[in-house]
Amino acid sequence: MNSESKKGIRKLDIVMLQFSVMVYSLSTVAGNMASKHEFLSPGYILFFGLDFCILGVYAILWQQIIKRFQLSIAYANKAMTLLWSMVWNFLIFSQGITVKKVIGVLVVMAGVIVMNMGEGKDA
Repeated sequence: MNSESKKGIRKLDIVMLQFSVMVYSLSTVAGNMASKHEFLSPGYILFFGLDFCILGVYAILWQQIIKRFQLSIAYANKAMTLLWSMVWNFLIFSQGITVKKVIGVLVVMAGVIVMNMGEGKDA
């Protein structure tokens, strides 16, 4: 365990973790946009390339995240992708937000919060 783990996680680390999850969720947007174009058309290649770039940026961010968090904590936070996906579906694809979706995301968020609260206590 490194000395930073003993001191606790900084707020900036948590922001970086959530930012990386948001970046990861954007890959689904790019993939969805690519699927709306004919295979190997310019639009398909553009969005597929964007998806590839987004995942590359995410891979670099993820390497930094797992240096700062226990893997179980970092991975549990990836579940926040559901929240970001719901936001992108609403903002970009004009898909509705239902009560069931909100309840599902809140349950996931509660689990992530519980996992984060336990960080550092069982190390």
